[in-house]
Amino acid sequence: MENRRYSPQVSNRKVTASLLFLFIFCLYYASVQCQESGKVTPPSPSTPTQSKNGLKRILISIFLGVLTGLIGAIIFAFVVRLLVRYMKRTPILKGPVIFSPKITPKSLQSALENENQLLGSSSNGKYYRTALDNGLTIAVKRLEPFEIGSPERQSKSVKRRIQQELEMLAGLRHRNLMSLRAYVREPDRFSLVYDYVPTGSLEDAMNRVRENELQLGWEFRLRIAVGVIKGLRYLHFECGPQILHYNLKPRNVILDAEFEPRLADFGLAKLTPNLDRATSGYSAPECFQDCRYSDKSDVFSFGVILGVLLTGRDPTDPFFGETASGGSLGCWLRHLQQAGEAREALDKSLLGEEVEEDEMLMAVRIAVVCQSDMPADRPSSDELVPMLSQLHSF
Repeated sequence: MENRRYSPQVSNRKVTASLLFLFIFCLYYASVQCQESGKVTPPSPSTPTQSKNGLKRILISIFLGVLTGLIGAIIFAFVVRLLVRYMKRTPILKGPVIFSPKITPKSLQSALENENQLLGSSSNGKYYRTALDNGLTIAVKRLEPFEIGSPERQSKSVKRRIQQELEMLAGLRHRNLMSLRAYVREPDRFSLVYDYVPTGSLEDAMNRVRENELQLGWEFRLRIAVGVIKGLRYLHFECGPQILHYNLKPRNVILDAEFEPRLADFGLAKLTPNLDRATSGYSAPECFQDCRYSDKSDVFSFGVILGVLLTGRDPTDPFFGETASGGSLGCWLRHLQQAGEAREALDKSLLGEEVEEDEMLMAVRIAVVCQSDMPADRPSSDELVPMLSQLHSF
């Protein structure tokens, strides 16, 4: 036999039809009773049996009238509720959705159709650079939330949920966040539009530092750390509902010309359920175990970034795979701190000023506690802002 799937909408229709049938039947029966009771009959001698039958008919008519009114009220309330839910449902928008006065739908559509320069890629999409007709350069992330052949690609409810999430993200404004300027829904993907920042990411900057192409002093590195944790605090404590980053790493920390950081890719986890959140080197231990991600998981990733700023080392460096290093950047820093040799972990290009060295050694302690194995042992982003800000005046 053919398997049939019944949805809640079908069930609701059956209930409505049944109640409506019962309502009509009760109305019909009540009208028949009223017609019979209203017939003029020749006077006849009253008997106790006839009086009882008359009273019985009156009571039945009253009961049916009350029942009819009750059923009618229920049906009316049910229909009104369905209409309200339908009217409140977010319509699926077509074409570009713009949140910036500098962008027009026509110019954005035209720019997306032109050949764009690839900036980079991640597990949930690729970044491109393109220019609008007015000369404005933008960064476009081609987000591919659905797998090929997935039934979710055709689901209107899924598309509506993604649209609501994007509109919520577009409303976020903070100095240390990359703001969503527009998006375009396509059949199998979404194009997200951001400001283009030519100076690149923290990952680019640290690679240039390792290759001696860029001198990045402690003052700038601390500024970056403070900006990142302020952005996290905004997402964790000032947004309702709370927003988790899920994918915090140097590649998703964009630096402007003054090395002020802005977080990118935040809040996209709900749009990409198939995203591999166990990013090697930056993910908290719980991501590899029970996947119970929380704001403290973001704090762990921040601790790794702070460790990178202090040491200049990449957490995926083969050095951290050796037994002597403890297996990770955090374990290595913890071992040196406990041995009183934390200075040995600092980037050699940062050493020289005694006051700065004291600040960096305190920052090592913060990085170590942020990378604690247990989430409860890590400070919150709200606690970390004053801890880092007090190291230097911002």
